[in-house]
Amino acid sequence: MLAAGKSVLTQLLGKRGAHFQKNYTMTAGVEIVVKAVNIPDSSDSVELYLFDSAGKEVFMDMLEKQWGEPSVLCLVFDVTSEPSFKSCAKWLDRVRAQCHSLQLPGVLVGNKTDLSARRAVEFTTAQEWASNQGLEYSETSAGERSGDILPCDST
Repeated sequence: MLAAGKSVLTQLLGKRGAHFQKNYTMTAGVEIVVKAVNIPDSSDSVELYLFDSAGKEVFMDMLEKQWGEPSVLCLVFDVTSEPSFKSCAKWLDRVRAQCHSLQLPGVLVGNKTDLSARRAVEFTTAQEWASNQGLEYSETSAGERSGDILPCDST
């Protein structure tokens, strides 16, 4: 999942209100962003630990040790890259192998929808795969968002 825009999405989520940076350094290893999130209609909050990896096989063992037993999952792929999409199955299998619960809630995010002329993975294909895996599906463009990661519709 190289160059899927994971770092940009992590930065936008971790620093609410931040804007898309045109120039940034690609993640060379693993970066961890901690984000406190208030639970709507309650006085509770949770801390999200966002593990942003370079998506390379070499980092998988290190990531598995850091994850522990994850309680939620967000897989990001580049909608202009079929290999990026196909690698999601491998990452999902590795994360699920760490979990002892029957169901790991999560979302599959197709990024770079602003590059529609180069789209290689159709909305319905990704949505169907996500559904079959028990995941929600959303699409976004980190390059066109101003801090909010919102689902796109299929049009």
